[in-house]
Amino acid sequence: MTVLADTGAVYALLDRSDEWHDRVLAWWGGARRDVLLPVTILPETTYLLHQRIGPHAEAEFIRAVDEGDFEWVGLDVRDVTRTADLLQTYRDQPIGFVDASIVAMAERLGVTTILTTDRRHFGVIRPSHTEAFVLAP
Repeated sequence: MTVLADTGAVYALLDRSDEWHDRVLAWWGGARRDVLLPVTILPETTYLLHQRIGPHAEAEFIRAVDEGDFEWVGLDVRDVTRTADLLQTYRDQPIGFVDASIVAMAERLGVTTILTTDRRHFGVIRPSHTEAFVLAP
């Protein structure tokens, strides 16, 4: 099973003081899954790590991505179009570019599970390829 990860879950995995840390860590260590980091979460994740933990945490995370500890997936030109459509459709729910791009990538890849701490946005969005996302942890 392939899962796409959102910024909040990746940050929680890396920050032991985050309220979601234990839940995300337990999920991450559970049954075997392929977890992909959408490229669009990298700027948000590095920003949070830098601001909340320090520049060393930001650098360590990027080094881990570079060394293959985290697998990432790129943004396709079709994803950009779909992201714009989602932002328009959910304009009353300010889902933002990153969340909308994750949905677009999930639709393209056929992914139905999102690793996220954001129940508000991902719980509202109705993807085109499944009735609703499964939200983990």
